[in-house]
Amino acid sequence: RRLTWEKKDSVFVAPVPTKHDLATGRDPARVKIFDTTLRDGEQSPGASLTGEEKLILAKQLAKLGVDIIEAGFPIASVGDFEAVKTIAQTVGCRDDPPIICGLSRARKPDIDRCWEAVKHASFPRIHTFIATSDLHMEYKLKKTPDEVLEATTEMVSYARSLCEDVEFSAEDATRSDPEFLYKVYSRAIAAGATTLNVPDTVGYTTPDEYGALIRGIRENVEGIENLTISLHGHNDLGLAVANFLSGVENGARQIETTINGIGERAGNAAMEEIVMALQVRRQYYSSKLHLAPNSFLTNINHREIYNSSRMVSNMTGMSVQPNKAIVGANAFAHESGIHQDGILKNRLTYEIMDAKSIGHGDNSLVLGKLSGRAAFRARLTEMGYEISDEELNKAFIRFKDLADKKKEVTDWDLESIISDEVKQLDTPDVRLVRVQVQCGEPLVPTATVTLDVNGVESTASSVGTGPVDAAFQGVQKICFEEGSITLLEYKVRTCETVLFTQVHPFF
Repeated sequence: RRLTWEKKDSVFVAPVPTKHDLATGRDPARVKIFDTTLRDGEQSPGASLTGEEKLILAKQLAKLGVDIIEAGFPIASVGDFEAVKTIAQTVGCRDDPPIICGLSRARKPDIDRCWEAVKHASFPRIHTFIATSDLHMEYKLKKTPDEVLEATTEMVSYARSLCEDVEFSAEDATRSDPEFLYKVYSRAIAAGATTLNVPDTVGYTTPDEYGALIRGIRENVEGIENLTISLHGHNDLGLAVANFLSGVENGARQIETTINGIGERAGNAAMEEIVMALQVRRQYYSSKLHLAPNSFLTNINHREIYNSSRMVSNMTGMSVQPNKAIVGANAFAHESGIHQDGILKNRLTYEIMDAKSIGHGDNSLVLGKLSGRAAFRARLTEMGYEISDEELNKAFIRFKDLADKKKEVTDWDLESIISDEVKQLDTPDVRLVRVQVQCGEPLVPTATVTLDVNGVESTASSVGTGPVDAAFQGVQKICFEEGSITLLEYKVRTCETVLFTQVHPFF
């Protein structure tokens, strides 16, 4: 039997291996990662995914190492049913498969539809829920507490008659009466639930409150000894990750997250933030979870985190904010001269993790008006320039002048500075004189481009798949003799008022 007791300021939970743990060789003492990007994440406004996109993401989530994939809400639509079914048949049957889960309301038609979708997986799970807060019971369900208790017993029993792995959620648990919540969860366990989920449905709770609630469930729910407590929470007050970490300290061993934190309203707890918090502070959390020092606390392959983030962003069309923890563009970037100097001497001075640890490539020093000589010289050295102190001083003055006018100084800017102030480079001096494009239905996209190459103007016309492609083809024609042109980066930025679009190509 699983024993539970208090030890110091955290709750000890003795691990009991599940069939999935035994079959896949995963550590039963780990914190299980339940990913709901394909279900709750897809509920973000404008983030709808096709069945094909869901399958691609599910394969990446399996590669990432998540333990459970909540693939969708099968009764919601024929398309969602087919997507969940396909994921169960493919990703759910691969080597070292994740558990494939579907969501259902506490209604027989929902549960039947969910089972038909997930039953093809090696390890299927039915996740059923019913609301338990006074507000939801009165206004949404129009049921009494006794009716909710009866529905819990009946529907969890029915789900368990179909599937041996059943997760039960008490919707709006953090705004429910704790005493009533204990009764509901006790009923769910008696009916056959194997995982109990405690949702902070509207992102209302705080870390101390959530931790106390999880501890209270551990202490007061009948039959809880051999079950996993799961956490589900939204980020309406920006506390989702902190709430989850508090829940883990107080006895939860499964966390329900999404990649990039996408989801309803302000989103869900971000998988990458929870996982890396447990990884970077594993000595602290190993102690809290009563495990060996520096234990690996999840099954996640950290080097797939960045790839997963980019894939979700690209497929949902939801950009990651630059200052987003772990996966944001600025998460491993440094512009302050003091910070850059420290990083160059020892990265640990201003970094607690390596960008490479999440598959992000290398950390970067962003050159701007706050950068100092050390970072400036380091970047030039990386680019292959070996210059004297006198040449450095001349170039640094130009750099500072430019940095006051631009938010970020690029490598191309540095090459121009070195060319003008230090040495003449062999690369051609190319300046755009004019560009004219013509497109429409049924016109063929055409562009006429005039460039000044080393003081000589040249004009070329070209067609392409669109006006931008046609313009680039024109540039290619003019600069062919100087060497092939390669498009390295292409950005489209639209202002919030949707009055204009800025296009920034980089070669």
